Amino acid sequence: MGADGGTIPKRCELVREKKKKEKLDKHVKNATKWRNCQLTQLPLKKPVIACRFGKLYNKEDVINAILNKTIGKSASASHIKGPRDFVELKLTVNKDFKRGDVKGDDYNDVNQTEFLCPITNVPMNGMHNFLVNWICGCVYSEKAQQEVRSTNCHVCGGPYDGTKSVMLNPEEETLELYKAKWEAEKAEKAAAKKEKSAKKAAHEQVSGPSTSSAESSAIKNGDTKKKLEIANLSTDKKAEKRKATTDIQSDPTKSDTYKKLFTTCEAAKKKTEGHWVTYNPLYY
Repeated sequence: MGADGGTIPKRCELVREKKKKEKLDKHVKNATKWRNCQLTQLPLKKPVIACRFGKLYNKEDVINAILNKTIGKSASASHIKGPRDFVELKLTVNKDFKRGDVKGDDYNDVNQTEFLCPITNVPMNGMHNFLVNWICGCVYSEKAQQEVRSTNCHVCGGPYDGTKSVMLNPEEETLELYKAKWEAEKAEKAAAKKEKSAKKAAHEQVSGPSTSSAESSAIKNGDTKKKLEIANLSTDKKAEKRKATTDIQSDPTKSDTYKKLFTTCEAAKKKTEGHWVTYNPLYY
């Protein structure tokens, strides 16, 4: 069949086909993940942090959200509760990255980013996978990890544990594994805390008061006992002194003149008024 002017319609013009899903350009997708904070969508600036799921954030924005208690409202950062849930990244600056608008005849390479791998020099633009060593925070490409096998960190030479390394901006499958691991760790910590509380309650029920309470009571009792011992010692010394003074009057080796110096002598007791020695004449 033909139309006016002898044109022949195509199948796509006669049959309505199902529209294909629009695909987001990979460069645009990578730009939002690798260049912007996942919390505020502002450009990344040092200090930059990564969560346990490999997402990138500006540290200042995350700290402010935690302090203001608004981070729980964010779908991309609600799992961050404190410093234990993120690590500050040690990033290597890309000297070839041009900041700001490019003017004149300068060539603007869109694949260049602000940070790169310090070993392979590949930029962090999403075209290559990057890892972060959770122990020290060093960031380098997965390619460097595969090519240079080492038990130490490739950047700082510190300790490295493959089970504690996190891939930055991972694919959906890897992201689901990270989430499952995180949920398992939370359940394990909750179970351990519950078990510890149960053991403590059972121990208190069997042994009575806690050890700290018993120790404090013992310390208090020890202080009281010590005070009583000091008081008794002081009383004993006073009694011995009085006894020694009384025994002077019956001591045959002492003269009468010496004995009259003390208030226990008979002459002092019969005095009608006191003098410089007999301060207490004990009137009868």
